[in-house]
Amino acid sequence: MILGVISDSHGRADRVRRAVALLEEKGATRFIHCGDVGGIEVFDEFIGRRLDFVWGNTDVPTQGLLAYLRTVGIQPPAATLDLTIDERSILVFHGHEPGFRMALQHPRADYILHGHTHAACDERIGRTRIINPGALQRAAIYTVATLDPADDVVCFHELD
Repeated sequence: MILGVISDSHGRADRVRRAVALLEEKGATRFIHCGDVGGIEVFDEFIGRRLDFVWGNTDVPTQGLLAYLRTVGIQPPAATLDLTIDERSILVFHGHEPGFRMALQHPRADYILHGHTHAACDERIGRTRIINPGALQRAAIYTVATLDPADDVVCFHELD
């Protein structure tokens, strides 16, 4: 399964729409948003698609937003996600949480996905691959990523 990884969209539904189309063109069938989503309009771009996400430091999960997400079939997350996809363990953070620093100091997953810095990166700490897809707002170049956990392949994609 190819994952489309997005972060730091900050309400830019127009860029998210283009990013989702690009990621689907690259084979993504499931999406992970690493936080700083920015509002209902961004979530609307994922209706009918499989989405896992975390809240970022600028997200405000109001009761109205939580109710809306449930009505459109999007499951609001806990603070972080702990997923197993293609027999690989994947932790998802935004990148500002105290647990994120702990996860980096004592990596226990195959992948740690995060955002927050608005800078794309792909590095390893021991057996753990740490991936930031970049950002769709407040970045010199807007980027997203695809991850194929079964084959351990990560590709970064620039948004036109």
